[in-house]
Order: sequence, then structure tokens, then C-alpha cells
Amino acid sequence: MPTVASKPPWTQSDWLEQASTWIHGALEQQGIGVTGPIEQSHVRPWSTVLHVPTRADAIYFKASAAVLAHEPALTQALSRWRPDCLPKVLATDLQRGWMLMSDGGTRLREVLKADHDLRHWETLLPLYAEVQIELVGRLPDLLTLGIPNRQLATLPEQYEQLLVSTEVLRIDLPGGLTSAEYRRLCDWAPHFATLCEQLAASHIPESIHHGDFHDGNIFLREGRYVFFDWGDSSASHPFFSLRTAFVSIENTLQFDEDAPEFERLRDAYLEPWTQYASRENLLGTFDLARRVSPISSALVWYHVVSSLEEPLRENYAGAIPSLLQEFLSIEAKAVE
Repeated sequence: MPTVASKPPWTQSDWLEQASTWIHGALEQQGIGVTGPIEQSHVRPWSTVLHVPTRADAIYFKASAAVLAHEPALTQALSRWRPDCLPKVLATDLQRGWMLMSDGGTRLREVLKADHDLRHWETLLPLYAEVQIELVGRLPDLLTLGIPNRQLATLPEQYEQLLVSTEVLRIDLPGGLTSAEYRRLCDWAPHFATLCEQLAASHIPESIHHGDFHDGNIFLREGRYVFFDWGDSSASHPFFSLRTAFVSIENTLQFDEDAPEFERLRDAYLEPWTQYASRENLLGTFDLARRVSPISSALVWYHVVSSLEEPLRENYAGAIPSLLQEFLSIEAKAVE
């Protein structure tokens, strides 16, 4: 797996100069003039975002590390297939993992903090489900574009590989797994494989799983919702996306995890899927997906964290033990 240097290239002044030169050239070819300084608005070890002011509108540049280098090609394809709810991609450099996108509007997080209107999620979740359903038939294309393969048949092996990578599990270290938790996870490997088999036996086809579907990656512009940031996406069970969405709602709107509103949102999301199964079967499938989803999220983090060099790996490793503990907690209640 490609590694991310302890100091990402976009923290270096010569990189910013190269990116700015490319941005100016790409926009000039489309007759778009830059009207002010290009600002670096977001920096992470695995990506960065630059804000580009223009005469017409703000434009955003994103660069991804090699471990997420599929994002520009994927976003470009998704934008072509579903321009109604994907950002417009203006230019890409696929070799370098660069892309320019049109402004998406206002982040849903800010909208929700202002109006506290849950109907935003009730409206956009069925739309997201429709995108996933449309992409079922494009799964081979998505894999060709380079998104990770986390289809259910592959998850038991990936689970076991994760448990072998003890350096990211922080066993008996602050913020890590205890030895007892680690042993239980190892013992439950056959149980996890059974959960994946049961989920695969449902009538819901695998599709794209966004991987980071929260209100900071959804924008609202002129009455339409725009889905950004597909770097963590994978080919997997579509229902996994609701885990992050629901955590986002808990955090932004201060809901308890068992608030009745989540049933409304679940039902809104599941409605488009009734073409595949009855509501009763969908509810059972949704519950199975809820149980498996923390492992899916842990694998997303592992994909990125294992590519980092120290000390960056140390800084971000805590998410993986937390998600594994979440899986243990959910399963302990489920098997009581």
C-alpha cells in the first residue's frame, strides 16, 4: 500500500505553487479567470482542499494521497452519471490525484444548525438510495475506477487481516483495545463471517458505499442536495452508509441514539429499496447491516491509517479500536 509521508506534499510551498499553476491553466482553458489569491482551506495527511475565487463563482481544488487516488476519476464518473446530486467536475489530473469542482453551496451541517429541520435528511436519504440503486449495475465500472472492494464475500478475510495488524489496535495502550477485547474479536471471527453470509443472503444487491456520509460532506444549493467527498467509498453493502449518517445526526441535532426520529429516517431511506424486498425483510437486513457496519468503518480507517508513516499513524490510529469496541458492544446486546 502506498504510504503518506510524515509531511504531506501539500504542506510544502513548492507544491502549492505547482498546484496553483495547474489551476490557473485548467481554468483559463475554460475561459474562467481567477480573481484573487488561492487559499488552502482544508489540510489532512490524506488530502487537501484549496479555495479558488473566480468572477462567476467559487471553485474548489482537491488533491488526494495515493491511497485515495481513485477519488477524482470516481467523482468525475459519478458527476457524469448523476449530475443532479454530484458536484460538477471542471478538470482532473488523474495521475496526481487532482480535481477542480464547482461550488456545492452551503454545507448541510450549517443549514441544520440554523433550522434544525430533520426533513432535509428525510428528503436526501431516498435520493442517496436511488443513486446507490442506479449504481448496482455499474459495480464493475466502479471497481475498474479503483475503489476498494469490500463486498461481503471479502469482509471475513479483511477482518482477520485487520486483527493481525496489531500495531493499529493499540492493545492495552491508552485509547486502544484491551487484551480481553482483542481475544474476543479473534474468537468471533467465525461469528462475523456468519453475519456477512446472512447479510449476503438478503435480496439487497451490493453497490457503492460512500464511507463518510455525514452532514459535512453534503451541501445544499438552490434547493438540491450535492454529495461530496467520495474518497472513502467502496464497493460494499449499501446500507453501511447509514451508520455515519446517523452518528452525524446525533452530533449535530443532539439526538439520543435510540431517538424515534431515526425510525422515520430509516424508513425514508429504505422506501426505494422496496423494489427488492418487502418492508419486513428490509428491516431485518437493515439490522444485520447495522451490526456489521462498524467493521466496515474500521476497514475504511485501516485503509488510510496503515498508509501513514509515524507519527501520523499514531495520531489517527485511535478510530480503529473505537469502532471495533462498537462492534463488540452491538454484538454483545444482539446475542443476549
